[in-house]
This record gives sequence, structure tokens and C-alpha cells, in this order.
Amino acid sequence: MLIPVKAFSDAKARLADALQPEQRASLAKAMATKVVEAAAPLDVWIVCDDTAVAEWATRLGANVLWKPGRGLNGAVNEGVADLAHLDVDTVIVAHADLPHAEHLEWLAEADGVTLVPDRHGDGTNVIVIPTDSGFVFSYGPSSFSRHYAEAERLGLDVRVIHDERLAWDVDRPEDLKTPTWEDQT
Repeated sequence: MLIPVKAFSDAKARLADALQPEQRASLAKAMATKVVEAAAPLDVWIVCDDTAVAEWATRLGANVLWKPGRGLNGAVNEGVADLAHLDVDTVIVAHADLPHAEHLEWLAEADGVTLVPDRHGDGTNVIVIPTDSGFVFSYGPSSFSRHYAEAERLGLDVRVIHDERLAWDVDRPEDLKTPTWEDQT
């Protein structure tokens, strides 16, 4: 499992109208911790460029892949390549802002590429790929369609999973509201 984690102090800037800086940092850390916990029993690698994040990851028992100045796409592309060199065949790449993530290991049970879009069908919250596939990550607006096209370009089978818990990421103030399925429990 590979989880890119931005410096907690810099995370969730789009929530500035709703949360103070220390609240955003605390939220980012809590969500990232939830994703790491949801990865059990898998080995976890945190790709980062922040000392505090690296220390947090180590305390949680995760491995650290230090990738300063790469940006999200560069860090993930290099992180996957590093895991391929460590003889990891398949990697689950999950974003650190999935507060409802649970039991992520099952996502790696299929061949090819697995894509889990955000609830808007625009972003890609989780991707599972063979590490030797040559897959090039392209996060940002409309990443889901780009990632789907990349898998097709490589001739890989694509499985799309619509999972309400994994689709719920936190980017904007309205994302802080309780999801409707949580209201029903």
C-alpha cells in the first residue's frame, strides 16, 4: 500500500474558510492515520517530503519513501517504481484524505487496474496497479478519466469500484458534513 501524504501543516488549504490551520493539520493527520489503519494487514509505504510526516509514519509502523520536490504525480510514480524494485508486484495507491476507509486489502484481489473514483466521478481516490505496468499517474481535476484512459492505453483490464466510503474524500468545506449513510446508522 502506498499513501502519498502532504505536510500536515500545508494540507487541506481549501478548507481555510471552515477550519483554522491547526484544525486542518489535525484533520489531515487523523484522516491519514485512518487510511494507514485501513491498510492492515498490508505493508504500508508513505511517500512524503516532510520530516513530521516521516516521523508520524514511522511511529505507525509504516515505511517512508522520501520524495522531496516531486509533487503528487512525481512522488507517486517514483514510489511505485521503488516498490517494483523491492519486488512488490501489485500496489494499492490510496489518498490520505479518506476518513471512512476500511479494509483496503481486498482491492488488490483482481488482475489489471482497479480504479475507485471520488463520489463526483471526477477524481481518483484509490488505484490498484501492477508495479511493472508502466502506469503514469495524472492526479488533478478529471483524473479518473485520465487514469482510465491510461489503463486502456497500456492494454490492462480495468475494474471500477464504486464504494461510498472510499469515494468520500475531504477537499471542500461541504465534505466535512456527515455522509448520508452515516445518518442512517
